[in-house]
Amino acid sequence: LANNSRYTVSQVEDDDKIGLYSYKVQSTITSRLANTMIQAKMVNNAKRPQHIVFDVQVPKGAFIDNFTMDVNGITFTSSIREKAEARRMYSQAKAKGKAAGIVRSNALDMENFKTEVNVPPGTKIQFELHYQEMIRRKLSSYEHTISVKPGRLAKHLEVDVRIIEPQGLRYVHVPNSLGDHFDGITTISKGEKKAHISFKPTMTQQRKCPTCSSTAVDGNFVVQYDVNRETTGGELEIFNGYFVHFFAPENLDPLPKNILFVIDVSGSMWGLKMKQTIEAMKAILSELRAADQFSLVDFNHNVRCWRDNLVSATPAHVEDAKKYIQTIHPNGGTNINEALLRATFILNEAQNLGMLDPNSVSMIVLVSDGDPTVGELKLTAIQKNVKQSMKDEFSLFCLGIGFDVDYDFLQRIATDNRGMAQRIFGNQETSAQMKKFYNQVSTPLLKKIQFNYPQESVSDVTQSSFHNYFGGSEIVVAGKVDTENLQHLESIVTATAANAELVMETLRDVEELDGFMKKDRYADPDFTRKLWAYLTVNQMLAERNMAPTAALKRNITKSILQMSLDHHIVTPFTSMLIENSEKDEIMLADQPKDPRRGCCPGQYGQMPTCTPSPEPTSACSFPLQALGSALLQNETGDNWFHFALKRIRSILPGIVVNGQLIGAKKTENKKLSTYFGKIGFYFKNKGLKVEISTKTVTLKDGSYSITLTWSDTGHIIRKQLLISVKKESNVTITVGEKMSFMVLLHRVWKNHPVNVDFLGIYIPPENQLSPAAHGLIGQFVSEPDVYIHNQRPGQAPEKPQATMEVKGNKFTVTRGLQKDYRTDRVFGTDVQCWFVHNSGKGFIDGHYKDYLVPHLYSFLKKP
Repeated sequence: LANNSRYTVSQVEDDDKIGLYSYKVQSTITSRLANTMIQAKMVNNAKRPQHIVFDVQVPKGAFIDNFTMDVNGITFTSSIREKAEARRMYSQAKAKGKAAGIVRSNALDMENFKTEVNVPPGTKIQFELHYQEMIRRKLSSYEHTISVKPGRLAKHLEVDVRIIEPQGLRYVHVPNSLGDHFDGITTISKGEKKAHISFKPTMTQQRKCPTCSSTAVDGNFVVQYDVNRETTGGELEIFNGYFVHFFAPENLDPLPKNILFVIDVSGSMWGLKMKQTIEAMKAILSELRAADQFSLVDFNHNVRCWRDNLVSATPAHVEDAKKYIQTIHPNGGTNINEALLRATFILNEAQNLGMLDPNSVSMIVLVSDGDPTVGELKLTAIQKNVKQSMKDEFSLFCLGIGFDVDYDFLQRIATDNRGMAQRIFGNQETSAQMKKFYNQVSTPLLKKIQFNYPQESVSDVTQSSFHNYFGGSEIVVAGKVDTENLQHLESIVTATAANAELVMETLRDVEELDGFMKKDRYADPDFTRKLWAYLTVNQMLAERNMAPTAALKRNITKSILQMSLDHHIVTPFTSMLIENSEKDEIMLADQPKDPRRGCCPGQYGQMPTCTPSPEPTSACSFPLQALGSALLQNETGDNWFHFALKRIRSILPGIVVNGQLIGAKKTENKKLSTYFGKIGFYFKNKGLKVEISTKTVTLKDGSYSITLTWSDTGHIIRKQLLISVKKESNVTITVGEKMSFMVLLHRVWKNHPVNVDFLGIYIPPENQLSPAAHGLIGQFVSEPDVYIHNQRPGQAPEKPQATMEVKGNKFTVTRGLQKDYRTDRVFGTDVQCWFVHNSGKGFIDGHYKDYLVPHLYSFLKKP
């Protein structure tokens, strides 16, 4: 839409002289534990200092355990420190100008690890990152995903994966995930218990085209495999004082299930999300078995039930449910709390009436794309309510659709109720992703699973009881074992199957693995200890999230910290400190912030995109730099528009901003212009409300209230909130040190026959609003991908037209001018933008009327 290049031609030429000599990925999987190393060797061939960037993606859930950097023979090594200590050391170095940061941020299902170093001409630099993760089994397959994005052509590029599985390999498969461009380049060598995968494209093969200077290597390298299974009791592996128990029985009859589908049909689900959800749900309903019972709950600000009770999955009921889903039309707010409580009520009532098979599995599947905006809004309260209602009897599985969903919350509430969560990206593949997730939980084979080991020989066992086991997955238990006085280790697993109570025994010789592991030079001799540490830390993190008291949470935090230091891994309570040998230059790497709690605010120089009005004359909204004056025009004039802005939660969560529209004194050309006449801010956690009109500025804190007029220049400070009023000009609201809002007053001639005084709101890009922000303005905090093409003359020469593609929709837009009044409050500054017609249909989420609310502080509970 606009030229965003930050470099001159000469700078671009120099950037091309950053040479990538080598880009190497080595990964070794030993009994599901993957140790991965990513190494890049680069050189600055330019005649001036250059910024050299090392930017890689690490799977979420992996633990980074080492990072080194070598700059012209000067080596930087890493150590794991308690976070406060690491930050103190970093701050001391920073004060001396001897520190640099490493940015770790979330990117959907991956985590970015990025460092940037400014080096003189001729400098050679090597980066090397190590991380470890446990490969999870899903749909009867282990899948190891490695991000391979070198960013430029590499003289030597290699991805090398080795698999060592003592159980034996059933198969190894490498899908062509990097594209047909690299078809036939990957080689696979598979033995009985070992496999070697190699991907080594030449520089010519890396090119996007024969004459291209850019690389086609940009994506994920995926390895899929499964192991042999001989016993239903699972596989015990004992080595170096630790044991790991892999449990994945097969050839069992599925248990019947009682399932409630809870579907979000609020306004934000409008468009492709809802279309794909309906398509997926119709396919999922078709897969229900005759022994299953089900029902549907759909919700926005209200909650509806297809049936008030569970019904058998007969062909007639399934067909009727499909017809019901087809009639859904998204609109309104999001009442997650009431929807989940209604679903649990249906299951509890069925259980109390004896309608549930004692051997059946009961579950709820929640599909949502947003935060609660109606009813109970406090996430911890929703979590508590659902937990109490579920009574440890049912499982909750959550599908979070889109990039701005509060996935952390869905994970917590699912884990708290014996389930799991999955992020589903809102695109053309939504339906396929939903069906894939459902397939993971649609075949319960066992329930009430208990693992038992000899107490005198085994200690520090990770979780040993599980609610359900689903076909195609795997349960992993680990612990310490006393091997000095033990020749054999026995496990006994008890569980409820479809037709009987099962008892499964496994006996394993303690020394059985020793010979095999010691003969293989690639095998990790420490894999059992690392797997135990990985499982233990993750279990403690989950327990900390659910800790009922602050004291218990502190104790768990101490344990996690000690485990992190003992096993040299970065967790939320530790940081990685990278130092040179003299320890006078320091780099710091922390755990990344939640993607909803910190985001990059966008770039300057982009063409603003217009949010339309119901009338043909649209108003333009500036996605981040300037969110100004009336955004939508409305015939009634006396309505509130909602644009919620959510701050990084660790600083201040839950900010809601609403604006009241007022109309001009009369119509012009049969159109009534509307403006913001009043804007309200609600800072939920502080309990503060700020109301700004064209006459006054008022702060409310419960019964306390203070008012300034626009004829004043003054300040109001309360609970670390600063309100600064500049006489007849603007109001600035500052929250802490890093967040502010500006409201401009636009005065017109008192006796003007048409126009009225109005307000404009402006939000600095430095605010770092969460990508989960929503509302009429907030939805554009994370700017959508917009493609404009086919520019052509319009009805007027000064208003050309074009075709815009966004969010899977295509429509015609018109070029025009809009005013930015920040620097010139009288005449404003003209800014070119594209105007979207038809009330923004397809551009804004839902319908413009979805953003009308009845009161200035709607969507939030009254304090």
